[in-house]
Amino acid sequence: MASTATPSRDDFAALLDETLGSAASGGFEGRVVKGTVTAIENDKAVIDVGLKSEGRVPLREFAMPGQPHGLSVGDEVEVYVDRVENADGEAMLSRDRARREAAWDKLESEFGEGKRVEGVIFGRVKGGFTVDLDGAVAFLPGSQVDIRPVRDVTPLMDIPQPFQILKMDRRRGNIVVSRRAVLEETRAEQRSGLIQNLAEGQIIDGVVKNITDYGAFVDLGGIDGLLHVTDMSYKRVNHPSEVINIGDTVRVQIVRINQDTQRISLGMKQLESDPWDGVAAKYPMGAKLRGTVTNITEYGAFVELEPGIEGLVHVSEMSWTKKNVHPGKIVSTSQEVDVMVLEVDSDKRRISLGLKQAQQNPWEAFAEKHPVGSTVEGEVKNATEFGLFIGLDGDVDGMVHMSDIAWGISGEDALALHRKGEQVSAIVLDVDVEKERISLGMKQLEKGAPAAGGVAAAGGAGSLRRGEVVTVTVLEVRDGGLEVQAGDDGATGFIKRSDLGRDRDEQRPDRFQVGQKLDAMVTGFDRSKKPNFSVKARQLAEEKEAVEQYGSSDAGASLGDILGAALKAKQ
Repeated sequence: MASTATPSRDDFAALLDETLGSAASGGFEGRVVKGTVTAIENDKAVIDVGLKSEGRVPLREFAMPGQPHGLSVGDEVEVYVDRVENADGEAMLSRDRARREAAWDKLESEFGEGKRVEGVIFGRVKGGFTVDLDGAVAFLPGSQVDIRPVRDVTPLMDIPQPFQILKMDRRRGNIVVSRRAVLEETRAEQRSGLIQNLAEGQIIDGVVKNITDYGAFVDLGGIDGLLHVTDMSYKRVNHPSEVINIGDTVRVQIVRINQDTQRISLGMKQLESDPWDGVAAKYPMGAKLRGTVTNITEYGAFVELEPGIEGLVHVSEMSWTKKNVHPGKIVSTSQEVDVMVLEVDSDKRRISLGLKQAQQNPWEAFAEKHPVGSTVEGEVKNATEFGLFIGLDGDVDGMVHMSDIAWGISGEDALALHRKGEQVSAIVLDVDVEKERISLGMKQLEKGAPAAGGVAAAGGAGSLRRGEVVTVTVLEVRDGGLEVQAGDDGATGFIKRSDLGRDRDEQRPDRFQVGQKLDAMVTGFDRSKKPNFSVKARQLAEEKEAVEQYGSSDAGASLGDILGAALKAKQ
């Protein structure tokens, strides 16, 4: 009987290599191999891949999230060999790694061809969700879940659905996918098909899906159209919610279809009769109408004449007297106003209206009520370098030029006599309605002034001569001089401060009193024939006369002696 030799360690290694090939040296590790399910124990599958020992793989690795594994004994599966033998002598196998490697190969091919891939959303991470792409895990950003923001993604989880790969990097193991891109592409395809069945001018029913400040989106049966707020009605619509609500079924007309952007513009007012038809004949120029203020802007106010017909009252046509004022300070929204039609442009659908034209011109009214020569009273509204502006009836202003403020003094001095807010009287000199100007005079109301029309008052300046010395009576004491009257009922004139005396201490108006009499010389007449008087001129004339009469015969006499002698001679 032949003896059987016990194989050596080297022989055993050779036998193992013959049986397993290079597996014993690690050739199986890191590879995807096929194996057979030999048993299912609890939640694991026992798989034989031809190694000296079997491996166990969790059943969950054989199923998509939320799906049954569907595995039976005898099934052939692909697994990834992580290690030939672990500490327990079992092969370490992984179905997930096998699926992942196979998935990456497939995904790279599909990504290169731009194809959609199928996956399942199974978890949440910061900024988005995780998607199982048949073994490879991808990232789905929150912004790429749907076309519109989705508050609850739960109904979308654990359901196989298509995705578009946006980016992938096998070395880093990164894949980014989008569900939104698939939806947009699908919707674009649907829109393209639906648009082919629509035509401009077509009338169709739709359901209001959403309302914005500028209009509403209407569902036309799978495709949305925009109903702009300006196309809802011919009358002014401040907000779409005034006309329609979400969920309303509305009849609209397709106004325009943009084939490039696949946008559809809708209109409701196009189904109504156009109120602008025949508007020029209905609202002729010069017609006075009553309307309601619907809107106020910086440049004017819109007035509704009838539903759908509005006209603009420009700010320059709002008031005769209020210039550079915001329209909101003249009219208010919903106020009923009288207006006049100034211009109608049917092509541009514009009507220009005037608010002030529907009221009487205040300068015409003033001229009728206060003809030239009449006396008016008013408050000094403003003092300028050339005159005074006086507030008059009808909210109009009249101007007193500096030369028409007072007799006998310069315009600058006359202006200094009056202040803003002072109540004064004046005479109407001229009214220019076209230029909106009223000229007034104050000095013409003084005693002895030429009457309106240029005729001198009785006993006026016509009886006076230049160089004549007369006795005058002080009528008024002013800072600039004295208002005086020649005789008891003669012409009135003015003695300027500098003409009250030869010496400075004599040129103080406050040393005189109303009613006081003094002698003064007529030095001239202004353009209104009003005399100018001077005490200083009288004094100088008397001095000259005395010197001529007494100075040569009394050469050693003083000026006081000469004047004293002259005065005695006159007595």
